[in-house]
Amino acid sequence: MDPTPTTGLLAPATDATTGTVLSTASAADLWDRLTGTQPSPEQWIVVLAGALALIAVVPNPIWRLSRTAVTIAHEGGHGLIALLTGRSLEGIRLHSDTSGLTVSRGRPTGIGMILTAAAGYTAPPLLGLGGAALLSTGHITLLLWLATALLLAMLVMIRNAYGAFAVVLTGAAFLLISWLAEPGVQAAFAYTTVWFLLLGGVRPAFELQSKRRRGGAPDSDADQLSRLTHVPAGLWLFLFHAVSLSSLIGGGRWLLAR
Repeated sequence: MDPTPTTGLLAPATDATTGTVLSTASAADLWDRLTGTQPSPEQWIVVLAGALALIAVVPNPIWRLSRTAVTIAHEGGHGLIALLTGRSLEGIRLHSDTSGLTVSRGRPTGIGMILTAAAGYTAPPLLGLGGAALLSTGHITLLLWLATALLLAMLVMIRNAYGAFAVVLTGAAFLLISWLAEPGVQAAFAYTTVWFLLLGGVRPAFELQSKRRRGGAPDSDADQLSRLTHVPAGLWLFLFHAVSLSSLIGGGRWLLAR
């Protein structure tokens, strides 16, 4: 038989095999980049990142803008725990005054509702603590990609224009930095973000305490938890303070450790 037809049939199979090998190699490179470690920045960069985060949290004019990022984490915490406890997540709204609203359906009482209500004020500092743990082991790229993935997942549940704009803008910053920036810039951005979550997670609980002292925020997370559990709202506020301050201390030690 003439072998030519057989050779012609084998050629595409060889190209396909080569393409598969290249695709597998690319996937392996991507996985190595995601799970690999990167060198930590110099100590002065870590301290500078903390100072920048502090500037974004302490002055009121800047805080009125930067607080939206904390609200994203706050409402994202409500939404994530609602899903994990079997509730139906209807949607999330973020408002220009830095307030937010997460609507979920399910039993109006019970452990699922309690955990969902408790997740808001505790989410930003706990995310910061988790981020500090990743950075302490050199997983800078993994942190940036995880943050991007969480923001993309949250975008699906956003139900208003301002909320979508805020999440898209934040997600775009993480995406651009993680793909286009130099490693040193990525590290500085990651450390600043984690410092911001740790420091920014502390202030909202104090703000809520101040509002409640003046008779405001009757439907705050602490008051809802009080009605759900018959535990005084002040004790829930104490829990918010304990989580945020403990996360700041623990996360700060990880970030500054050398």
